[in-house]
Amino acid sequence: MHDPRVRQLLRTLVARHVSSGEPVGSQTLAKHAGLDVSPATIRNILATMEDAGLLAAPHASSGRVPTPQGYRLFVDSLLQLKPLTAAELDHLRHTLPAGAGTQALLNSSSELLSSMTRFAGMVSVPKRDSFTFRQIDFVALDPQRVLAILVFADGEVQNRVVQVRRAFSPSELEQAANVLNAHYAGKPLSHIRTAFLSDLRQARSEMERLLANSMDLAEQAFAPTAGDDMLVAGQTRLMGLQDMGDVDRLRALFEAFAEKRELLQLLERTAKAPGMRVFIGEETGLASLDGMSLVTAPYGHDGQVLGVLGVIGPSRMAYERVIPVVQATAAVLGAALNQDG
Repeated sequence: MHDPRVRQLLRTLVARHVSSGEPVGSQTLAKHAGLDVSPATIRNILATMEDAGLLAAPHASSGRVPTPQGYRLFVDSLLQLKPLTAAELDHLRHTLPAGAGTQALLNSSSELLSSMTRFAGMVSVPKRDSFTFRQIDFVALDPQRVLAILVFADGEVQNRVVQVRRAFSPSELEQAANVLNAHYAGKPLSHIRTAFLSDLRQARSEMERLLANSMDLAEQAFAPTAGDDMLVAGQTRLMGLQDMGDVDRLRALFEAFAEKRELLQLLERTAKAPGMRVFIGEETGLASLDGMSLVTAPYGHDGQVLGVLGVIGPSRMAYERVIPVVQATAAVLGAALNQDG
């Protein structure tokens, strides 16, 4: 659709529909589109746009609303973003400060996304494998179990129970912790698991004995763990929206939020593609998101993607506002995590 009149009409129609929630008629467009053409000409252009799949008429005598294809064309080539104000950016940085701890930052990010857009905010939780390990300590719980206390560079602490084949004395546990801290502090867990086996093969004499004593403890203590993979905030904001009056549709959407698995898979798909992603309607591949849009951005530091955050709302959303909010939140979160180490 290269006709400038088509583009201007679509831009105006989307803006009016997003604002009012109502179908937009030719008289309204004639008044607000800034085109020096008659309502009859506008009706003919609208009919052409409808034939092209960009618009739909909900009722025989009503105006038109954008289709998912219409929203896609608008987002891809007609959108004029509204960057956040200096005050809004200051609010983001104040709410997502370095040193707050990863979990607190993630919780605050999902809440911020929801409060700033009035939709549902989502943040995928980064795997702990991505974070630098600072220190480990071991405490015997009983002859078969040892508590591993892992401290990460971002200040987060994880407690993991390790099953052991023999009892360890307090001095052995201290010695094992000292060896692991001396050789592997400052490295991510994913690197440690590989390096540990390599070092064990290469080690000799005293080091071999020390590392061998540490093996049972380290293999389990540094293993990947399953946790809360995604945080969601503001789902209930969607209940009062004009577009969400269908009870069955709401139920399917809330079931998707409760299950999270499919939404997490969708977020993880977006982590593999750089930059912003906007999924409109069926582009998500999820039936529960029919009539909805998902705006996402990856977050991380030092060129490493740690996770993805985003906003879910009706396709009739103010993309020019939502996209900058998602972009800015991802940037500020990444910066805070980077300064946390």
